[in-house]
Amino acid sequence: MRLRTGLKGLLRRLHIITWAARFARGRTARRRWPHLFRASESLAVLSGRGGMIALVRATASPLGLREANLELIVSLLDDAGIDYFAVRGNSDFRSVLGVSEQDRERVVAALATTRLTAPVYVSACSGERLVGSSSLCGSVRARRTGSRARVLRTGMVWADPGNSLVLGLRYGCDIEFWRTEDGRLVAPRPNRVTEDIALDEPRVSVPVSRLTGFAALHTRRTQSVRTVEACADVLPEDVRFPVDVVYTWVDGAAPEWQRRRARFSDGGYHTESANAARYISRDELRYSLRALEQNAPWVRHVYLVTDRQRPDWLSLRSSRLTVVDHTEIFQDPAALPTYNSHAIESQLHHIDGLSEHFLYFNDDMFLGCPTTPGDFFLSNGMTRTFFSPSQVPRWGLTVGDRPVDAAGKNNRKIILDNFGSALVQKLRHAPYALRRSVLFEMEKEFAGAHHSTSHSRFRSATDISIPSSLYHYYAYFTGRAVPSEISFAYLDLAKPEISRRLGILLNRRDRQAFCINDTVSDTFEVNRQTLMLNAFLEAYFPVPSPFERKEREAR
Repeated sequence: MRLRTGLKGLLRRLHIITWAARFARGRTARRRWPHLFRASESLAVLSGRGGMIALVRATASPLGLREANLELIVSLLDDAGIDYFAVRGNSDFRSVLGVSEQDRERVVAALATTRLTAPVYVSACSGERLVGSSSLCGSVRARRTGSRARVLRTGMVWADPGNSLVLGLRYGCDIEFWRTEDGRLVAPRPNRVTEDIALDEPRVSVPVSRLTGFAALHTRRTQSVRTVEACADVLPEDVRFPVDVVYTWVDGAAPEWQRRRARFSDGGYHTESANAARYISRDELRYSLRALEQNAPWVRHVYLVTDRQRPDWLSLRSSRLTVVDHTEIFQDPAALPTYNSHAIESQLHHIDGLSEHFLYFNDDMFLGCPTTPGDFFLSNGMTRTFFSPSQVPRWGLTVGDRPVDAAGKNNRKIILDNFGSALVQKLRHAPYALRRSVLFEMEKEFAGAHHSTSHSRFRSATDISIPSSLYHYYAYFTGRAVPSEISFAYLDLAKPEISRRLGILLNRRDRQAFCINDTVSDTFEVNRQTLMLNAFLEAYFPVPSPFERKEREAR
């Protein structure tokens, strides 16, 4: 057994050496597909994934891999003269091409031509599920799989230079073999549009963004693909309106900011509202933006709301990012400066140019895996609300209430007075889906509480929390929000099990959103936690975003 295992390892190493030599000599996919492969790329063997060969790419991203796999397979079929059409599959994160069953042998032969140029994998599918192990196109196993599977999943594997982000066949291109039956082509599995098409169904060309909600609909040009008219139609569930993102951010360690804050007493009626942990910047924003670019490439524009600050690493060259100062959104200059997040949040809808539908992030919120606009909005414009199991305390306001609980109780009174219902649940600390027009309406409807909150320099017992709670109940009772679910994790840096939980999260990468929060740590804990957190975030999100300054910008 040891000899067999050692032989397999040796063969695997010889295999990667052969591929690396081809790359070095230029006899690779760079010659055949120069727009898909770059001279600086290399290969790596992923020991934890059965020795799969990954293309190492500094800009690896799920959307990038999805698009590259689609373009690769389309070019193979075009070169072989094989007819195909894109299908609206049941996953937004991979593409689907339909071909006639009669062309099966030609398809398998076309895939086999990659064996001397690029490490492209193939696996059989049963429905949407992979069956068996993946194998390199051109191998005996790949030919066997291609000869009988009704659906093949094909594609490359990408990894960042540190191999901490590995992207595989989840972002591949499925090839479906449609059989001929009663003069029509019949699908081998369910899709989102049709069970069959006519043999002479006309082909049309559409942007890839028409077929998936994961594409960058409003921000960049996307490639076109050949499909049939049934798949080219916009569907009722498709979110077609633009979605922006708003962040609020502060660097509490900046000396000038500290001097401004020190002019206004000790800050707040409760220890949590004054605790320095609330204002600590551990570079979370950098990684939250990386997560956003990686897992929500469909976002149109990002607005960063700050108080005369911006991170040193932030690039202002991106046309998709705007830094907004508090003075630009507060209607009354007397309310500034403010160190109250409730006050700042009450003014977000005043951002000039902000889209009607937007997501609000704190800098400690992260998207943990790919998402679509439909995860946060319905196509009719309604926003999704993610309720938390945590509850707002039932008793009335007390002197010892934490700011979050005091605001929750004030929210409850407003909802009870206006809709006769007592809110109980808090919301998950995940990205908040909001509508700008509803926020303007609330500012007018609850003018007194809104004005009081916007003028509270520190968190106050009279505050209301608008985008993180009150909006969602108000929008629900007025028919513009719906309760929904999101896979979510909340991690508290002050908890003793934090290191273990971060490790599990990194290993699984299965949460759509997670929050890493801290409100009570002291200085000693902060230093230790910062090292641990930065290592975790760098491993989870290793690919820089377009919002970061490149080395030449820093000079």
